[in-house]
Amino acid sequence: MLGTKLDHHDSMSLHDQVAAQIRRAIADGEAKAGERLPPARDLAAVMGVNTNTVLRALRALREEGLLEFRRGLGVRVSGTPQRSAVASRARDLVRFARQQGYQPEELINIIQGIR
Repeated sequence: MLGTKLDHHDSMSLHDQVAAQIRRAIADGEAKAGERLPPARDLAAVMGVNTNTVLRALRALREEGLLEFRRGLGVRVSGTPQRSAVASRARDLVRFARQQGYQPEELINIIQGIR
């Protein structure tokens, strides 16, 4: 993860490339659950991007359930790629249910009724 330079000419945004590199490091076992990631400033320097680009990627991975931020303790790996995929699909389901007029509580009841 740390030795990877990003492609500034790629159609994928830089923060998505950063997130993909971190996601891959987690999937490959380079970064394990509970481990602390290097500071965003250090990751940015090694990857050749702005610190804000790394921070944006880290926030996206936090939303996926892969990372957790703790004041004074830094950013730690908190999930697995599988958990990230489930969280992503759950967000899609909640979005779809809202478009169909369902409230989150109603969606929970529907899910609990599935066995």
